Amino acid sequence: MKAYCYDGPVMRFENCVQNRWKASTYAPSEAKAKSNLAYRYKKENGMTPNTKITLPGKLIPA
Repeated sequence: MKAYCYDGPVMRFENCVQNRWKASTYAPSEAKAKSNLAYRYKKENGMTPNTKITLPGKLIPA
């Protein structure tokens, strides 16, 4: 498993809800890391699981 860091905007249904969000996770691939971070953002902010959250920024391998 690799460590990934994210520092960038968070989009909900194509609208920017946060200009800058910092988080990190461990995952076997970059795609899974983005999925983990989107799920984490939803849980931390009380959103439902079917809310579309995208992280358009780049992931940085740590």
